[in-house]
Parts: sequence; C-alpha cells; structure tokens
Amino acid sequence: MSDALVPSSGRPAPLVAKDAGELHVLFRVGDVALALPASVVLQMESFSGATAVPGAPPFVLGIVQLRGRVVPVVDLRVRFGLAPVPPTQDARVVVGEHGGRAVALLADSAREVARIASEAVEPPPPVLAGGAGRFVSGIAHIGERTVLLLDFAKVIGEDLHG
Repeated sequence: MSDALVPSSGRPAPLVAKDAGELHVLFRVGDVALALPASVVLQMESFSGATAVPGAPPFVLGIVQLRGRVVPVVDLRVRFGLAPVPPTQDARVVVGEHGGRAVALLADSAREVARIASEAVEPPPPVLAGGAGRFVSGIAHIGERTVLLLDFAKVIGEDLHG
C-alpha cells in the first residue's frame, strides 16, 4: 500500500480479544468509521480526481488510472445516500478487488489498520437492512469506537451481477 497506515491517535488501537483477529483497513466517511478486511484491499492512494463516465450510476464518480490499471471510483458518500462534498487533502481511494475486478472507494480519510477479533463483531441490527445499512456486514467494537464492517461486493454492486 502506498500510503502509510498509522492509527489516528499515533498509537495502536486497544483491542480486548482472545484471538489475534483479522487485519482490517479503517477509513471514515463523514463521522462514520468503516472497515474492509485487508485481504480485500489492494492499495490506498491519495485522490486527485477522476474522469467522469457518461451514463455511469450516480455513485460512480468516474475512473482513475492506478498503476496501469483503469479503476472505477465509487463515491461512498453518494453510495450511502449522503450529500457529496468536494474531496479534501485527506481524501483517499481504498482500492479493493472482488472476483478479479478492482474498484476504488472514495473515503474522506483512511490512515489506519487494526486487527478486529471475531468476538468483537456482532451482526447488524435488522433495522439496518434497508438504505445504506444493506452494505454493512457487521459491527465491530474497537476500544471505545464502533466500526461498521462493509460488504465490499454489495458496495460495488457485485451482488446485483453475481
């Protein structure tokens, strides 16, 4: 990954867990902490803009070229039904892969990795089944923080095609 991944506090996130847990990439959209398994993430990059693609779904910001590969960019704010905002210097694209297809997720910031133990994760409540909640596969508790675990396939729309 090209961006340095460090905890936002400057020290490791405290985890109270019996197992070592799975490594996750943590990022933010607005005030919400989100995570993807590191096994899904190919790289992270600063975001400097995307080339618009006519006729693309509203949540697809456009395409970028990363390391010789053309990758669509999903604006997570729009995907989650939030108002879009201009990207800041902290904006990152978190590039993941599903079924051999790479897709970049535009996040407001992303600079942390953490191990999340299975006992720290619970299923999302049924009320989250609709709206943006349909993208949540679990809810993790890391110290005092609550982190939403994303289902990458659903976020990128693969659940509609496969």
